[in-house]
Amino acid sequence: MLADVGVTWYTWLEQGRDVHPSAAVLEAVARALQCSPLETRHLFTLAGLTPPESHPAVQCEGISSGTRRLLDSLMPQPASIQRPNFDIVAWNDSFCRLMGVDFAALDEADRNCIYLYLTHDAWRSRIANQDVLPTFVSYFRAAMAGHPGDPEWEEKLARFFAASSEFEALWHQRYDVRGVENQIKTFNHPQLGRFNLQQMYWYSAPRDGARMLVYLPTDEESERALAWLDKQA
Repeated sequence: MLADVGVTWYTWLEQGRDVHPSAAVLEAVARALQCSPLETRHLFTLAGLTPPESHPAVQCEGISSGTRRLLDSLMPQPASIQRPNFDIVAWNDSFCRLMGVDFAALDEADRNCIYLYLTHDAWRSRIANQDVLPTFVSYFRAAMAGHPGDPEWEEKLARFFAASSEFEALWHQRYDVRGVENQIKTFNHPQLGRFNLQQMYWYSAPRDGARMLVYLPTDEESERALAWLDKQA
């Protein structure tokens, strides 16, 4: 009733039948279900329709020398550049020390936030927040919806499945979608113990999906932790 569509037709839609909803009908359904903007875009993408207020995707270009200088200038704040699929394409020394990972020594294909959480003991042990894996599943599902049928994304997902049966189970059991957001994250360091950092995402122009992630101190304790990490060169 809220979406102003027939019960039979809506039942067929829920059953996954070949009903081909229009953009107007799908938008009405999204409003009736009180979908967030992110969930609405995800719904449109799954239906093969152009999401409201969507913009053409721009191919991510290589990291410039200026971007690398920017990352280094942010020291001692840990910082990195990530692609929409959570690949880490650039970083500064503080980020390596924070996460306990020498990114330069890793294969390029392994430099991915989700894959490292699934396979790298040091990386995983540094993150103290709860429900990290379900959050990663919802992040990747939302991001992947914008790349239907893309072999690169399909290969990435298959790699996550191969690395973690728990990730695969959550993927098939839960259908939450979330966009990356600024939040307080708790880290667990073998020498420093637990401390909090403010996670901040920034996008460059032209906006191509790549994003810079910077961790900022939230109190004197976290300031001392970052200062200590900066001295571990």
